[in-house]
Amino acid sequence: MTTTDHPRIAWFNGEFMPENRVLIPFRDRGWKYGDAAFDMTRTFNGHLFRLKEHIDRFYRSLRYLRVDPGISPAELTGVTEEIAARNEHLRAAAGDWWIGQRVSRGVDPIGDEMPAHRGPNVVVECTPLPLRARARMFRDGIDVWTPAERRVAPDMLSPRAKTHNYLNMIVAEQSVKAHDPDGWAVLLDTNGNLCEGIGSNIFIVRDGRLFTPKEQYVLPGISRQMTFDLAAKLAIPVAEADMDLFDAANADEMFLTSTSLCIAGVRGFNGAEVGDGRVPGPVTKLLIDAYIAEVGCDFVKQYLDRLP
Repeated sequence: MTTTDHPRIAWFNGEFMPENRVLIPFRDRGWKYGDAAFDMTRTFNGHLFRLKEHIDRFYRSLRYLRVDPGISPAELTGVTEEIAARNEHLRAAAGDWWIGQRVSRGVDPIGDEMPAHRGPNVVVECTPLPLRARARMFRDGIDVWTPAERRVAPDMLSPRAKTHNYLNMIVAEQSVKAHDPDGWAVLLDTNGNLCEGIGSNIFIVRDGRLFTPKEQYVLPGISRQMTFDLAAKLAIPVAEADMDLFDAANADEMFLTSTSLCIAGVRGFNGAEVGDGRVPGPVTKLLIDAYIAEVGCDFVKQYLDRLP
């Protein structure tokens, strides 16, 4: 099945349509400059995960960029729910969806020529989760590497805004992929502390406590917050803290969180085994089991069922 045979439905500037009819002008500022924001949630058995939290974060990004999307959070929530409903008949083959909202600043006038569509370009769309591509990570664990490139400092551009300009992390990830095609890049911040990867937050476990980088330096992930909430229920202490390579080398356990991964154990950090080598470790496993219970979907099995 291809998108041409059975096109998924997207929403573009006020209209539901097959996604292959969504056409962004090549002079759009999102295309030209990365002048756009987006957010992504996922479904669990078709149910949207913490949609309000994702929409709220999206509008914080838009306020930071000073972009008025021309649609209210409540209206965008309704559109997102409708996209999930209109594509539900295709979900079984996909497993579950990534569902994203994207807003660019739009097209600038060229001299005295005004664009046909004035104002922001707004898209809501869905794509299949990369279950097969990432299944091995849940069987074997993730290998994390810290590239030479550092994360852009928050006094230059806040990482708390989820923008289309990912070049900082893309260039860093290319360095890691050249060394280890299956590796996962986690950048250091400008002070040499653990920061974040593309769409992922990092946690370490030491002496039964969780540690994760401070929000000032990272995108505050929704699954990051979910981990905080689950840890509170499980009476696992959590601290936002500066953590350098020494802390990573002495972690008992390590894991990544993201909308798509949820919680995934890390087996190696810069070529060294994490802790005693168990993936996931006991604390990570407690959190994974609690996450599965909370969302009503065994996401680990969902990935492992797609193993080649």
